[in-house]
Amino acid sequence: MESLFGKTFNLLSTMMDYRSERNKVIASNISNLDSADYKTADYVFKENLRRAVDLKVRLSQTNEKHFPNAKDEFTRNDFKLVKSDEKANLDKEMTNLAENQLMYNLSAELLARKFRGIKNILTEAK
Repeated sequence: MESLFGKTFNLLSTMMDYRSERNKVIASNISNLDSADYKTADYVFKENLRRAVDLKVRLSQTNEKHFPNAKDEFTRNDFKLVKSDEKANLDKEMTNLAENQLMYNLSAELLARKFRGIKNILTEAK
């Protein structure tokens, strides 16, 4: 499957799964704003992966022709639910919700473009 779709297909579909799960957590935070003892949660990258993605961890190259190495694929195991000690704040949660929705839409659009590109190749090959 990787030869047909490349690595971006798996990456984008996993990111859409992540954004969908994060949306559920943010919606839960918003719905529990008035609960007295409720503490917010978020669905985030595991800390080690976050450092690698942010390029804080530099991998050594043994040859100058090698590309810098980065993690090409993400799975559900790369994300975790983190509880916070702070009380829910409507403005912050609505901002998180809007940002998450925009990122989900971006992933969906990039995935759709990938499929359109494959469709164009198949159509032209006839």
